[in-house]
Amino acid sequence: MTEIITTVRQVLERKGSVTHTVTPQTSVFDALSLMAKHDIGAVVVTDSRGLVGIFTERDYARKLVLKGLSSKDVTVGDMMTTPVTTVTSSEKVSQVMMIMTNRRFRHLPVVDDGHLAGIITIGDVVKTVIDEQEETIKQLASYISGDLTA
Repeated sequence: MTEIITTVRQVLERKGSVTHTVTPQTSVFDALSLMAKHDIGAVVVTDSRGLVGIFTERDYARKLVLKGLSSKDVTVGDMMTTPVTTVTSSEKVSQVMMIMTNRRFRHLPVVDDGHLAGIITIGDVVKTVIDEQEETIKQLASYISGDLTA
């Protein structure tokens, strides 16, 4: 298998770097409403210091629902995952895929020089792998057919 050469920066340029954030004081209910509104599975948690956590659907299911807590009575700060594993935009998607697989993450915030640059998801990684494989197949098919200009 060939290594994936696309960088996180290239993924963010394609998909956009809009990242939805909440504060630790945000109610879980409000965070979930934001996630539902934008059809996303995670929000980044920030405060005056910057990135302080990430709150995901998994956090909600495992830390709140299973404990019988109410999403209106609990804050994101009580349920978020911290410390947060991050990647930089210069990382290769193949490296991100290894981190996500080994740590069982579906979302990774992208931080450059201390600033939130976006978020990369497992869906972004899968799409990148598929796109690169399709391009390789096209190039091989052109080579085999004798069309070396493609």
